[in-house]
Amino acid sequence: MAGATPAEQHRRRDPHPPADLVVSGCTALVHDDDGRIGFADDAAIVVRDGVIDEVTTTAAVAGLPAVDHIDGRGQLAMPGLINCHTHSPMVALRGVAEDLPVEEWFNDWIWPIESNLTESVVELGALLACAEMISGGVTTFADHYFAMDRVAAAVTRSGLRADLGWAFFSSQGPEGRERSLDFALRTQGAADGRITTSLAPHAPYTVTDADLAATAELAREHSLPVHLHAAENRAQTDHSRERHGLTPIAVLDRAGLLDTDLLIAHGTGITEDDLPMLGHASGRTAVASSPRGYLKFGWDTTPVRALASVGVPVGLATDGAASNNTLDVWESMTLTALVQKSVERDPTWLTARQALDHATTQSARTLGLEGRIGSLAPGRRADLILVDLTGPHTLPLHDHAATLVHSVRSSDVRATVVDGRVLMRDRRLLTLDVAAIASELAEQLPALTRRKDGRRIQQYDT
Repeated sequence: MAGATPAEQHRRRDPHPPADLVVSGCTALVHDDDGRIGFADDAAIVVRDGVIDEVTTTAAVAGLPAVDHIDGRGQLAMPGLINCHTHSPMVALRGVAEDLPVEEWFNDWIWPIESNLTESVVELGALLACAEMISGGVTTFADHYFAMDRVAAAVTRSGLRADLGWAFFSSQGPEGRERSLDFALRTQGAADGRITTSLAPHAPYTVTDADLAATAELAREHSLPVHLHAAENRAQTDHSRERHGLTPIAVLDRAGLLDTDLLIAHGTGITEDDLPMLGHASGRTAVASSPRGYLKFGWDTTPVRALASVGVPVGLATDGAASNNTLDVWESMTLTALVQKSVERDPTWLTARQALDHATTQSARTLGLEGRIGSLAPGRRADLILVDLTGPHTLPLHDHAATLVHSVRSSDVRATVVDGRVLMRDRRLLTLDVAAIASELAEQLPALTRRKDGRRIQQYDT
């Protein structure tokens, strides 16, 4: 036993050591063998070594020794929510530019302010974002931003799971792409395996065809996924056709990116002509949808039904808080269900169970993590949340799925667990001090938000 930890030595002596965590007395959202969602009453979840060991009944775990226990009575256990596309440090810009067309929002506000970014602001913003996401039941997020070493530090400190990509523009020269690759290679598997990484070109309108093709080549060479914005709105698609004779999706296809594992943010400008390309992509192609921001900018929405028809998963996302104002994935789930009914003129489309499928299974597939997270099942990482169902706004409970999608609020999340570690218990954050983070960030906001004539990190011109 030389070199073994005391815990490992104990497990070797005792074939049935105490569980690390047992959650009992709850209702559990479970998936059957065909992926259909159901709800198990008086359930118990047993966690060992960061993994779900079994999902059973409360009676079956009576007397089972455990290092930690959560009484789940009156609560529903479900897989942790996944924010499939955000820019976590942008919580520092929450509310700084409102009620503007996207061109003015970028060129006159966001990109001038981001020219003042410091690594300290990036880390503090990411920490505050992590606190918000933990409080709202998010256990995994996909981030696309700058100074990503500092975001990785925030993920490590918070206990969350994340896929991280260092964004780059072609205007930065080859150094931008090289920095994105270097970060992805050296950070993969950090935070005890909770961090995965992606290459992160910004978008087809800010990254040249040559750089997109080079990114695709690097992705294939190093087995890395790619995370970028594309066909964000219909205007971008129209301008791309005028300039290149191709839609943004066709530009990605020509660059070879549809042969990689590709996460496309937004896609509200995806056209019917794009669907065969997406459906026949040889890589894992997925779309992240953030409906609240589209409503604010007056855009169309992600064509979820059309994407489903060609087998492309759509994960739920919030985008950054500068445009979305919150990192509330519950709100994204509710809006997805409602907006899809409206645009399709079909009240039977995007049912509550379908919305929950997007929030769990499809979001996990979107990040290529379907074998690790997205369901409460033996062998999955123990990323789960407990939702209080005793509030007057959730009662009576006729349909758990409808209650979760249309009645529950993010503030109803009572506990958040990642890799079996409790990050929030009874609404109390255990890994982050919000007051201290917010106070330190506030001291740096005047320098951050000062705009200087003509200075911006990029020009929005699709």
